[in-house]
Amino acid sequence: MLKKYTLLLSILTALTFQACSNDEETTNDIISTRDFTLNGLDKKTYTIKKQGAEFILDEAKGKVIIFDIFATWCPPCRGAATHLTSLQKKYKEDLIILGITIEDGISDTKLLEFRKEYNAEYILVNSKENRALTSAIVSELKLGERHPIPLMAMYKDGKLINHYVGATEEEFIESDIKRALGK
Repeated sequence: MLKKYTLLLSILTALTFQACSNDEETTNDIISTRDFTLNGLDKKTYTIKKQGAEFILDEAKGKVIIFDIFATWCPPCRGAATHLTSLQKKYKEDLIILGITIEDGISDTKLLEFRKEYNAEYILVNSKENRALTSAIVSELKLGERHPIPLMAMYKDGKLINHYVGATEEEFIESDIKRALGK
């Protein structure tokens, strides 16, 4: 009797885990292709297309795009803003930087204050889709739900070039930009 009970319990456990596995695969299939609509402080709308592991911004064809995942209260994020502005100015024709705050419900005024105080002269987006896009990028980078910030992910034509976690030297980011642009 104990053997039958153990066998039945083993089969039920295996079926339970198999079902979870299938649900997870279905979820991944659902989010493997998705559009994220972001509202920039510049009053433009940006649509990021996620296709498999790629993140594509139509306006960025042939350009490098950096997704800067940050918070206005984060000291390393504040420091990164000046470096990102420097890179944006230096590579203005070949680089698009999208600052994506992880702060839900932050006002445009607060983001504009951040821009002014920390010289963040690149695209800042404040959208309900920020959290979903951030989660999709973090998931593709396999960093887990509780990822550190700042987090920057660099892409060219949808393909991941590199990502940076925490404070990163401007020279390292620039080196990857040059490599991606073939310079």
